[in-house]
This record gives sequence, C-alpha cells and structure tokens, in this order.
Amino acid sequence: MAALNYNHLRYFWAVAREGNLTRAAEKLLISQSALSIQIRKLEAQLGQDLFERSGRQLVLTEAGRIAFDHAESIFATGGDLLATLKQRSGGRRAILRVGALATLSRNFQIGFLRPLLGRRNVEVIVRSGTTAFLLQSLEAHRLDVALVNVAPARDAATPWVSHAIAEQPVSLIGTPKRIGKGGTLKTLLTRQPLVLPTMESSVRIGFDALVERMGWKVRVAAEIDDMAMLRLIAREDVGLAVVPPIVVKDELSSGRLVEVHQLPQLSETFFAVTMKRRFPNPLLRELIRPRTALELAD
Repeated sequence: MAALNYNHLRYFWAVAREGNLTRAAEKLLISQSALSIQIRKLEAQLGQDLFERSGRQLVLTEAGRIAFDHAESIFATGGDLLATLKQRSGGRRAILRVGALATLSRNFQIGFLRPLLGRRNVEVIVRSGTTAFLLQSLEAHRLDVALVNVAPARDAATPWVSHAIAEQPVSLIGTPKRIGKGGTLKTLLTRQPLVLPTMESSVRIGFDALVERMGWKVRVAAEIDDMAMLRLIAREDVGLAVVPPIVVKDELSSGRLVEVHQLPQLSETFFAVTMKRRFPNPLLRELIRPRTALELAD
C-alpha cells in the first residue's frame, strides 16, 4: 500500500476546519481548483468520499469524520513536538498552558503553580472554564494540564490521566463573633445558618451525606458555586462556611475567620488531568507530584 500523502491530508484538514473550500483556499494561498484536486487525490487514495455538499458548505461524511479525527491528532502531535523541542533549545522561554475549573480555589491554583512562578525563562498561561471546556481544550492540545476537583470518567475511548495532587480536609469556618465560644459540631450545624457549595460540588455531596447519616436538619443561608465568592460571603458573616481551609487560608492567618471543626470523613481531592502524549510538556514533571496541604498553602 502506498504511503499516505500528508500534504493531501493537510489540505483536507484545512478544508474540514473551515467547512468551506473558498475560505480554505484563501488561507492556504492556493487556487480553489488546485485545492479541489488535492482533496480528490486523497479521496482516491483512501477509496472514500470525505465530503458531501450542503448548499455552500462542505459536510464531512462518516469516512470524512474518521479522517478528520486522525488528522487533528497527527497535526496536533506535530505542533506539540515543535513546542517541546523549542522549549528545550537554549535561550527560549518555556510555556505551560494550564486550565482550571472556574470554581476551584485560587489558593490551590497558586500553590500548584508556585514552583514555576517568577522564573524568567517560564511563561505560565492560565485559563478557566467548565470541566467539559477544559477536557476539550486538552484533547485539542490547547492545554497541557487541567486542574479539577473531580476526576473525569475514563474508559478505552477517553485518554485522560488523572493525577491526585492533594487531598484537603473540609472544615466548618466562620467569624469569631459568630462562633463565639464554639460548641459541638451538631449544635453549630443545626443552629447556625450555613454557607455551602452548590449541589454538584464533591464537598456538598459529601456534606449532605454526612448530615443525612447523622439525622441532622440544617438551614442553608447561601449556596455558591465559586470558591472565591464563598470566601467573601464567609467574611461577611452570613453564616458558617463549609469549605476546605486552603480556600480561606489568609483569613485564618489574620484571625478574620476561625476554623471551629474539621468535618469527619469529608475532604476535597484536587486533580491535575493530562493526556497521554508522546511529547509531554517537560515542565509538568515539576508540578505533577503529590503535595501536602501545608505545601500548597505556604
């Protein structure tokens, strides 16, 4: 069998990404007719039609979708190789592209990245978003690592590798005024208004299971899906917050907030998610290792 012509594959890849032959030809700086010829040659070699027309748009056939998935992987790997080798060459700045769940503790993110921060030859790019957005960006090679608090599901079709970076305890935290002389965990949880993460949070799931198991009824003052906002609400003395202490470490250090109880059998695990790659970013070796809560909080 003849070797695949990668020039033809690149032309096909460009057309598939644009969905339009004219726009793709303009970007590739070749004529539309010449581009059509390259696509037909690839179809002839593969023995399959790769596009069907829908008005002015070109729509991928089933074979076209398979070819496009392979082309995405092939050319992304090539880009990954170039970026990695450029980072290894002397005098060039190394770049690490990090994605973080929008609701994730900022203090955890800083603690994770601290080994690289401030280096003159390293640039760290941080983007936030939903878990779905981060995983899509990882798969498209737009990110090197994604920080989340729930490991994504993995099977033979999903190439995620979830590294458990740290497991943080979850505590009951409030202002000195609200906590007063303290009290038992049951007294505080059943008599004080609570500030909780939203239902989809792993912390909230664990907390709801805890109070259900104990048979306690609680009063929720606020449900918040962003740890930075939860931190601010706790400082405003709206109620007692159920939160990992790392989220409010500055307030705990200053005495503005107080940790009154650590919740039994409740913790939050932070994961760094990567993909299996032939040429992983070498900076990841410095970051992906188990950390203690103290290391991340320092």
